[in-house]
Amino acid sequence: MSLAEITERLRAAEVRAGRAPGSVRLIAVSKMQPEARIAAVLEAGHRLFGENRVQEAAGRWPSLRARYPGAQVHLIGPLQGNKARQA
Repeated sequence: MSLAEITERLRAAEVRAGRAPGSVRLIAVSKMQPEARIAAVLEAGHRLFGENRVQEAAGRWPSLRARYPGAQVHLIGPLQGNKARQA
């Protein structure tokens, strides 16, 4: 399913639920995805991502955020105490 199709379904669900247009945001989870696949989603215009592995996010997102202004990355899921400082 393409990003455009997912976005269309999300907007339709907003209407059905009586939500304001654009009030629901899609977080694309990039866990264990190759950088080329993430870049393709960024090229399509999506800018909100989630990662649950601190080291994986630290390794790839600085360069992706430099190439794609406005890209946001949120850490999702449980975080180990020994990795909290790095996050």
